[in-house]
Amino acid sequence: MPDLTAPSLDHLRTFLAVVEEGSFNAAARKLGRAISVVSYAIAQLEAQLDMRLFDREGSRKPQLTEAGRALVSEAHAIADDVDALLAKVRSLRQGLEAELSFAVDVMIPGHVLARLLRDFQERFPSVPLRLHVEALGAVAALVQDGRATLAIAGPDILDLPEIERETIGTVEMVAVAAPSHPLAQAGRIEPGDTRKHLQLVLTDRSPLTEGRDFSVFSPRSWRLGDLGAKHALLKEGIGWGSMPLHRVQDDLDSGALVELHLPEQSTLRYALVALWRKDNPPGPAAVWVLDEMRERLAKCP
Repeated sequence: MPDLTAPSLDHLRTFLAVVEEGSFNAAARKLGRAISVVSYAIAQLEAQLDMRLFDREGSRKPQLTEAGRALVSEAHAIADDVDALLAKVRSLRQGLEAELSFAVDVMIPGHVLARLLRDFQERFPSVPLRLHVEALGAVAALVQDGRATLAIAGPDILDLPEIERETIGTVEMVAVAAPSHPLAQAGRIEPGDTRKHLQLVLTDRSPLTEGRDFSVFSPRSWRLGDLGAKHALLKEGIGWGSMPLHRVQDDLDSGALVELHLPEQSTLRYALVALWRKDNPPGPAAVWVLDEMRERLAKCP
């Protein structure tokens, strides 16, 4: 059995053009080459692989042999991988990031983030994205230790000398409880009433804000590391707490939760702050994300 010779990428692309167009003539037109060049490339490829790829006898159109059919998917995979490699090289030459590691606060509206990332994929198909969703100081910690290039964090992040920050939007917060909760049934909540009831509080998983309390009024509290778990417990009537309005709007509309008008707390706007390291400023893809997030948050109610 003769040794095999690695086929050239050009021969593989010619092979795929014949498969897709159905004839040597059509492939030649697609590639802008003479039919003799296409025919020679296929003959060379068959010689390199030591197998016939097309059955040319008894038909005006070449038919794939069994071996040819078996190799189509692999040829596509090789061509696609090379296309991806070239796209990545072009992106790097244009200054695009090799990868964007993006951290976001759990309070960001999910529909805003999802649509932004959908558009990011279309605009920067060659830039892989690594997404982190965290709460409180854990967002800033990812930027501080270099695991995230760009972050959108909450307002209660200490000023860090190595971190740049820019406020880009806000999220409205509301105090809520299940309709069966005593505070929801009280009608008018008097000062100090919240201290008598269990408050569900989102806690931090990072040392940057460890031990600090945000909008905590009750000495009785449960600390939760997950906003979804807090939401579920609120609906069960286990306690009361603050939630982003966009997250509970459907519950308020349906009556599954009730807004609490607390004398200790007027309408709260949760500021969202963009963060990045001074020694690693955002590249073109990250700047696009930052600009788009600022614009889309401004359109949120």
